[in-house]
Amino acid sequence: MAFFLQLLMSGVMTGGIYALVALGFVLVWKSTGVFNFAQGTVLMMSAYILWAVLVQFGLPLWVSIIVTFAFAACLGLLVERFALRPLIGQPVLSAMMVTLALIAVLDGTVTVIWGSRQEVLPDFFPREPLHLGTVVISQQLLMGFGIALALFAAFVVFFQRSKLGLGMRATAEDHQVSMSLGIKVSSSFALAWVISCVVAAVGGILLGSVNGVNMNLGFLGLKAFPVVILGGLDSIPGCIVAGLIVGVLEKIATGYIDPFVGGGFAEIFPFIVLLIVLLVRPYGLYGMKKIERI
Repeated sequence: MAFFLQLLMSGVMTGGIYALVALGFVLVWKSTGVFNFAQGTVLMMSAYILWAVLVQFGLPLWVSIIVTFAFAACLGLLVERFALRPLIGQPVLSAMMVTLALIAVLDGTVTVIWGSRQEVLPDFFPREPLHLGTVVISQQLLMGFGIALALFAAFVVFFQRSKLGLGMRATAEDHQVSMSLGIKVSSSFALAWVISCVVAAVGGILLGSVNGVNMNLGFLGLKAFPVVILGGLDSIPGCIVAGLIVGVLEKIATGYIDPFVGGGFAEIFPFIVLLIVLLVRPYGLYGMKKIERI
């Protein structure tokens, strides 16, 4: 029982970070109708930027984090302004192909500058685990989960209270009506991409501090794919719930299934569950069911 509780707690905390990364997908999709395949790669490159500024240049942690966030924000702004805005009015597939091309560009840039070696970030949080009775909890995951919860709370306030947040919500609902109300839709698009990339940077910092900085972080970012689709492409609450589900399933598969199949099954288990759920609910657990007259 203690082993199960430990897997459950670890899965919930990991799932919270996955849900945070998935939030970036949902924001861009709701605002622009584009699925950003490069979210995981932005996560990975942001982790390398933090490592370079913190370790190679020796700047303080808080300065390094600010530089990393600034890089992510500028990247999102540049991609939206120069790569995606010219494609407004073109088929959505064209914009999605741009995000796929962005993966190749960022992967190549990281490989040229840093290679593919594993790098280690200094400890942000204590590595000594917490002991709750017989349950052992990673302080790194616990702090990461706390940061993810705090950011989700901040986003709730932002989207419900701020003028910019309300404008983004209106843009996501109807572009034409938003324009008629005086909302600058292009600015909402740009802000969605900026927030998406900054959220990816947060995920890169949290996951990089736990797993190290390497090219595989891009694959960890892909774990947000089943989270987004399982929760519903247009549902922020859905990505939170689905993130927790995916995190728990992954850890349970690691503890109970991998020992019998030789390892690796935990990596694909969430995708298997995703396929099963989509057979029943193609629009996800919390996604909106759309019916079109043809």
